[in-house]
Amino acid sequence: MFIETETTPNPSSLKFLPGRAVMPVGTREFASPEAAEASPLAQAIFDTGEVVNVFFGYDFVTVTAAPGSDWSALKPQVVTILLDHFISEAPLFAGPMGNGIAVPPETEDLVVEDREEDAETIASIKELLEARVRPAVASDGGDIAYRGFSEGVVYLTLQGACSGCPSSTATLKQGIENLLKHYVPEVTEVRAA
Repeated sequence: MFIETETTPNPSSLKFLPGRAVMPVGTREFASPEAAEASPLAQAIFDTGEVVNVFFGYDFVTVTAAPGSDWSALKPQVVTILLDHFISEAPLFAGPMGNGIAVPPETEDLVVEDREEDAETIASIKELLEARVRPAVASDGGDIAYRGFSEGVVYLTLQGACSGCPSSTATLKQGIENLLKHYVPEVTEVRAA
């Protein structure tokens, strides 16, 4: 087995590609060692002591190093952890859901309540996010989550490498906002939630 790595726009994050599905359904982000207790793999990566975020995508794991960490020392540790995990075919999650069943992604409440009269606009927004934005964000080692729509404003959350990326504001404002405004005239702004 060979684990490929790719850089991301976030200099603190690396994307690791094990050549197989990691999360066949959904995504999962671990922003603390406590949250990582749900996954032996995420917990092992946090146990290096130099990690502040682990993100599972469909076929990748994105790891964000703590400030001041040296990727030349951390990268081989993470590769070894990933190799051990995938070669042993260990479960991704602990407990009753750990026997190969995908755990659905963590859900967050909407920032604003969606209104019934906006249903068509919201469907268009979600379709564009799914078809055009999520694949691009996943290629950078992250994901995007819809958090609501109100009075022309779309609320989104960036995850994985994208959540702490220095260019995340530009991604939201210049990339995603322009795309949504072009295809969905009701959209006037995109904000981080």
